[in-house]
Amino acid sequence: MTLHTPADYRTALRRLDALAAAGVEGNAVLEAEFRELIVALDAYEGQLGLLPIPNLPTSLAEMIELKRQQMRLKQKELAELLEVPAGRLSQILSGKRRVTLDLAKRLYERLNIPSDFILKNA
Repeated sequence: MTLHTPADYRTALRRLDALAAAGVEGNAVLEAEFRELIVALDAYEGQLGLLPIPNLPTSLAEMIELKRQQMRLKQKELAELLEVPAGRLSQILSGKRRVTLDLAKRLYERLNIPSDFILKNA
């Protein structure tokens, strides 16, 4: 199977969703169609040069770094925004220091990091 147009791509995505919703386990014909669709979709996306979806942050340090990049701040500017010394922020980002409650509040208020993410990863 080869996809040539955006319409082909959309049709293949809809079929893949339908197969996933119906469940293909145990049905060899549907499993083969499912695999074939995945290969065709992957090849079409490769031709388009789409960028892979980046991994979501799994640690508080990664989330802080992502927010810093999104805001286009230098590490020193981020430290000023969060009202912490640059050295302390560097230690937090490298995992050598833990986040205080006051800093957690500022991360929530100023960087819009979800509070549950902060609690789970602090």
